[in-house]
Amino acid sequence: MTLFSRLQDVGSPAIGLGCMNLSHGYGQPVPEAEALRALDAAFDMGYRHFDTATLYGATANERLVGKALSAKRGEILLASKCGMAMDPEQGRKVIDGRPATLRRQCEESLERLRTDHIDLYYLHRWDRQVPIEESVGELGRLVAEGKIGAVGLSEVSAATLRRARAEHPIAAVQSEYSLWTRNPEIAVIEACREVGAALVAFSPLGRGFLSGAVSDTSRLAEGDMRRTMPRFSAEHLPHNLALLAELEAVAERLEVTTGQLALAWLRAQGDDILPIPGTRSIAHMGENLAAGELRLEATTVARLDALLAPGRVAGGRYAEAQQAEVDTEEFPPA
Repeated sequence: MTLFSRLQDVGSPAIGLGCMNLSHGYGQPVPEAEALRALDAAFDMGYRHFDTATLYGATANERLVGKALSAKRGEILLASKCGMAMDPEQGRKVIDGRPATLRRQCEESLERLRTDHIDLYYLHRWDRQVPIEESVGELGRLVAEGKIGAVGLSEVSAATLRRARAEHPIAAVQSEYSLWTRNPEIAVIEACREVGAALVAFSPLGRGFLSGAVSDTSRLAEGDMRRTMPRFSAEHLPHNLALLAELEAVAERLEVTTGQLALAWLRAQGDDILPIPGTRSIAHMGENLAAGELRLEATTVARLDALLAPGRVAGGRYAEAQQAEVDTEEFPPA
């Protein structure tokens, strides 16, 4: 199976749904009844590509997605991730790419998701203690057994992708990619095209920044991951908000929201770039999905390229500890 053929089979639009926000990363989880309504609404409005992970909500997000969508299983592309999870005994996140761990996590994910196979299964982070070939080799065996449809990687470099591809075909690389996070443009997009993998863009709205959702970090919920991210710090946020004001002016002229403009810009980067914005709001789900129909003129794309060029954005995308977990290429400091 190729990712694109599966998307075509289920009639998926180019924009998918990242489900993490409902259970993880942005303060308290959404109450289950409300989260189930949101996922039902997402399916009804046309979403068919749903993305979750073992990590999210310490497995709660997979259970939520399974409960909401198992009856619609044949009508969706279901993606999840392994290799990074919350350790209940240690009470912290653990990256573990050992084959036995990945197999166990896959079996447990299948149970939580109420399915006998996962269409696209990502290695959430490369465990540098385990050769990438060993981790991907085990995922390839899960493909052969029919437990997963295709192998994906998340937050890897072009060099790691090429090593992995020599072991087993890679259907997709998931990386943060948006107007204000352009790291995949350094080398990963080119490598994806070289090996025939899609680039699945998570946080395509800059963790809410590009949709105007964050103007004061102090107002974010306790435990919101953005509180520790340099771009949202008191030092850097005012500078970045000035850039957002320029983006708002472009969006106003085109009579779209800044979030829709950011998603349309991503779609203009190629048909193999698949954004998966996440949100807790049903209204925003509809707004994001509608952005898939927008087409920007080349002059607008170029203007946006320059407006949020890497050297103009203040602050790193991750704090030091999070940055140490990823393998992606980085731009030199501005």
